[in-house]
Amino acid sequence: MPTLAAEFTESLKREAPDFGVELPEAHYERLANYYELLLRWNPRLHLVAPCAPQEFAIRHVLESLTLLKHLPPRAEIVDVGSGAGLPSVPCLLVRDDLRATLIESSQKKGIFLNEVLRAAQLAARARLVVSRFEDIAAPLAGFVTCRALDRFSEMLPQLVQWAPAKATFLLFVGESLRDQLRTLLDSVQIERIPHSEKRFLMIGRKET
Repeated sequence: MPTLAAEFTESLKREAPDFGVELPEAHYERLANYYELLLRWNPRLHLVAPCAPQEFAIRHVLESLTLLKHLPPRAEIVDVGSGAGLPSVPCLLVRDDLRATLIESSQKKGIFLNEVLRAAQLAARARLVVSRFEDIAAPLAGFVTCRALDRFSEMLPQLVQWAPAKATFLLFVGESLRDQLRTLLDSVQIERIPHSEKRFLMIGRKET
């Protein structure tokens, strides 16, 4: 019987074309190692809702990798509410030119993220800040991303105000947040996430 990691990898390979993702074999191995690490920590920390390997591959990893086409070479990313490392860790694992600041308010999740960065040898390109984003100055970066944030709708205006000047937002949202973001950002593009009817990637800039 295939292991969970093997099922995860096969799902990644099978579904990747739908997401416009093409990876060398070594990168699938990196992502599988990340998945195995998360499986070990998840029962204690509840990093993500329990799900089958195929769902994690599609809903979490491949969805995260939809950012790649919007990130130019050597892009600097701020990942707010990183939690399990999504979306920044999968992107860092398959793009060696990227750098990221992961911001996570939970001390327990911060322990997991530190372990991910150590195990995947990402510490030279990724920095973890354990804090609420609103309690720190925004790091200098060209891109701000977020997949999940407590009270997301309530916090969106503050996130937009907090972000670095001229930053591009790459935000994963549902229908209600999509409509809210249209009132907060200029030059908004909307991409429906593959395999989903109600999940979107919003690309936009702060109002001047």
